[in-house]
Amino acid sequence: MSDKYPFYVKATYILMGLSLLLGFLYLFSGILVPVALSIMIAFMLNPLVDRFVRWKMPHPLAILCSLIVALLLFLLVGYFLASQMVSFGDDLPALERKFSTLFARVQQALVNDLHISMVKQDQWFGEAKQGLKPVISKLMGTALGTISMAILLPVYTFLLLYYKKLILNFLFEIFAESNASYVADVLEKSKGAIQSYALGLLIEGLIVATLNSVALLIIGVKYAILLGVIGAILNVLPFIGGIAALIPPLIVATITKDGFQSQILIIAVYIVIQFTDNHFLIPFIVSSKVKINALISVFVVLLGGALWGIAGMFLSIPFVGVLKIIFDRIDELKPWGRLLGDEVPSVHMGQRWKRKRKIAPVK
Repeated sequence: MSDKYPFYVKATYILMGLSLLLGFLYLFSGILVPVALSIMIAFMLNPLVDRFVRWKMPHPLAILCSLIVALLLFLLVGYFLASQMVSFGDDLPALERKFSTLFARVQQALVNDLHISMVKQDQWFGEAKQGLKPVISKLMGTALGTISMAILLPVYTFLLLYYKKLILNFLFEIFAESNASYVADVLEKSKGAIQSYALGLLIEGLIVATLNSVALLIIGVKYAILLGVIGAILNVLPFIGGIAALIPPLIVATITKDGFQSQILIIAVYIVIQFTDNHFLIPFIVSSKVKINALISVFVVLLGGALWGIAGMFLSIPFVGVLKIIFDRIDELKPWGRLLGDEVPSVHMGQRWKRKRKIAPVK
């Protein structure tokens, strides 16, 4: 916008544009979420598709084979989790009895120590059940949405990979020929950032799952491998995943073991694993190319969760990483790129301005 307009006018236009964009993203989330996830999957599968094409395989067949490989890997993980769930299901009646006994002890402790009558407790639990009904219905809707998304994702991914050259030509054609080098650079860096982020998440998940499982096995928690893998899957969610991953092993240890020693050990071990993950695995494996500072990361993850739920939290970091790549290559947007980045300047511009005033010659 031209400099002839005052700042408050430009700020108003910017806020209106952002509000319209966020409203558009929220209203059409049912359409945009599977498309965004499919773009991520397409970026991840593109190297495999290119490898099959180099082996003289027709392009549509190369895409289909890549999707089958991805599906087989997904089914392998699902089979592993299902096999672990079988043993959990066999012990479910015993766990229910143990939980009922523990729940009765808690109720009696509330009566004896806090003088909360059984009638009052039953009233609270009844209100809690009523409050859970909307949550359960929402979860059912989410499950149905997940099923429909599972059908759409392979279709979108196939079409994106099939029409890749058409989409790339469109992106080059809408910009002036003089900007072709900038467009090529942005596309290449964006591809590298998304692929690096996705591959880094996979490697990080395998390492965290191994650390969780080994730690729980040493402590002696039942279903250690299942809980370790679930914890690694939950850990994919930025910031809240580490806390969510801690809850299942604590519940299982409380039901299956006496005392609180196991729970204390689980909390201590998971804190160490989270520290290792946040300070070593994520910076060196996941965030090697998506260099976004922590303040912006927290903000966009919460914003992504508000707009698109769990999928938004997962997609927010690579999306902002691509925005930073674009901002860094446009002169007018470079300040925004520096704001998103993780490089902290040693001196801010206000201090530089003051220093220049001090050393300026007196007339």
